[in-house]
Amino acid sequence: MGSAGLILEDKVEKILNGGGLEVKELDSAPEQVKPVILRKTVCYIVCAVIINAKNEVLMMQEAKPECYGRWYLPAGRMEKAESIVEAMGREVKEETGLDCQPITLLLVQEQGPQWIRFVFLAEVTGGSIKTAAEADAESLQARWWDRESPLPLRSRDILCLIEAGLKYREKPGFPAALPVEMPCHLICQRLLLTFSGPDGDLWVLLGGSKELHLPVAACPMTCALSWASRRLLKECLPSSYRQLTVSSRGLLGLQHSGRVPGETDGICFNTLLSVEHAGGGPEAGQPPLPESPGFQWHRVERAQLRDGIRERLTSGALLPVHSLYC
Repeated sequence: MGSAGLILEDKVEKILNGGGLEVKELDSAPEQVKPVILRKTVCYIVCAVIINAKNEVLMMQEAKPECYGRWYLPAGRMEKAESIVEAMGREVKEETGLDCQPITLLLVQEQGPQWIRFVFLAEVTGGSIKTAAEADAESLQARWWDRESPLPLRSRDILCLIEAGLKYREKPGFPAALPVEMPCHLICQRLLLTFSGPDGDLWVLLGGSKELHLPVAACPMTCALSWASRRLLKECLPSSYRQLTVSSRGLLGLQHSGRVPGETDGICFNTLLSVEHAGGGPEAGQPPLPESPGFQWHRVERAQLRDGIRERLTSGALLPVHSLYC
């Protein structure tokens, strides 16, 4: 393997381990791609699941008129020029009085790029819990909830989030994953798309008109995030796409930096996928042939990298994405 192959596999390994890479080129995109703008064309929500030593969950009491007096996890919309982690810490502080730090993202929920919620598992690092005497426009008060005492909830959608936090505390289902601060101007997916051969070989799909890289697809604003990868594959493999089984396994990580409002409000989701031939035949042991000159397969040479990718594919140890799009 030459030096170019070594550099490429170093980059693949970086993404596999939760790191980030600059988005330099789009390999699949609608005809017109414009930078997304926070709170205008996209809305990002942060939410924190914080559990104490007694397995009680930190809750806040809503002050908003439409849900006044109801209880919910500390959560809210990101503001301009914030990182995702900063937004989570700010919301927890404003609504509960406590300082915290993230342990990991638990999951990502999306209704297309226009609404994305980042759910964290976090831990308290300081502060004092907000009392009724400190009620303000952010919340009326905060408390620890044992999950058994009656509590009027704003919505039951948080119950599955709490359960995900409890499960992760008991047995982490994937390596701790936190957003990487790297700028991006749109919502996109970087694909670590793999094909496994019967003899132990493993390939990853590459794109690039200038320099080879893991392909990046812009996400359409009116569809689920996964449509970006589907569109890219249909463009790359138009004849064989319907004869393939494509599985989106989950996120290896994500990249965001909103430091320049209106220019870097985008997010790159680094996604692991696998593809295989739906039927048998002599072609089943080789990856499907790309029909676009902008794509090619790279056979992974480094044994440690092959093993690392296979382990994530087999174990399913990936940050989940839940699509609420309908």
